[in-house]
Amino acid sequence: MKIRRTKVHGRDAVYHCMTRVVNGERLFKDRDKEMLRKMIWQIADFCGVQVLTYCVMSNHFHVLLRVPDLQNVDDAELLRRYQVLYPKPTKYQSASAKVLASEFAKDSEDADEVRRKLLARMGDVSEYMKAVKQRFSVWFNRNHQRYGTLWADRFKSVLVEGHGNPLQTMAAYIDLNPVRAGLVEDPKDYRFCGYAEAVAHSAGSGAAAREGLLRIWAAYADGGLRHNVSKSVALRMHRELIFGKRASEAGISEMSREKALKVLEQGDGKLSKAAVLRCRVRYFTDGAILGSEEFVRGFVGAWQRERGRKRPPKGHALQGADWGDLSVIQGLRSQIFS
Repeated sequence: MKIRRTKVHGRDAVYHCMTRVVNGERLFKDRDKEMLRKMIWQIADFCGVQVLTYCVMSNHFHVLLRVPDLQNVDDAELLRRYQVLYPKPTKYQSASAKVLASEFAKDSEDADEVRRKLLARMGDVSEYMKAVKQRFSVWFNRNHQRYGTLWADRFKSVLVEGHGNPLQTMAAYIDLNPVRAGLVEDPKDYRFCGYAEAVAHSAGSGAAAREGLLRIWAAYADGGLRHNVSKSVALRMHRELIFGKRASEAGISEMSREKALKVLEQGDGKLSKAAVLRCRVRYFTDGAILGSEEFVRGFVGAWQRERGRKRPPKGHALQGADWGDLSVIQGLRSQIFS
């Protein structure tokens, strides 16, 4: 699915992307998840985008991705990013890097073409997802004596307002995937998600995961996106959002998924955010644009033109919980929670 890169009122764009294995098969074991985790980070470095958090499951993965509005990439940085793709280069790949460096030094027409092709793969959410899926497919099929399509044809993408409640809620939803699946009670115990990586790793590893968590919660500290919030504050606030304030210290949820669904099935049931995040919430995968009412309203015209609709869409406030000022542009008529 081609996702158009979107400028968001002078800010960087943030996307929640999710893709599933074909037919929903639960193919990935721990070794596969670890390799996919590494590729998620590796290709983010190549593309010049920032992973804010992620979660790798046995038949799908999620990534919350910040795409910078503008990038200045000189030849030295282009060469570094090219080499990032080959941490253990073959002789051919090493030779290719030397040829690339030589062409850049000559500043020839061939060098301009190489620059154009490399830059076309950077700073774009669709190119990022394409690279992750293709490279992992090659690795997975080779290591499992398998051939053919690994991923379902399309990936889902939601444009997320890049600060405050929308960003923080989306990040918590992604990190809670293994809890909703019944694999763990606390996402810090699931090694293939951004929150666990930020919590568990010592200095020297997991730095990128911690940087993502700090950016998610920077707005809590100063109302902007500057990196001046401490790790301890970011972890505390994220944990309170995941578990609810009363339960965060004990490390338990306020309500089980089963009880939460029973309340929501009543039609007018309303829960705490921590409780409803333990359910599958289609707003976060199918809502298309997630943010404050004002943020969503800013995309009404573009949404109408892209889809050739006669009438402009209306923002839809999220139901079922105390979401704060959260809306989506894609209305959901049925089975919002499961």
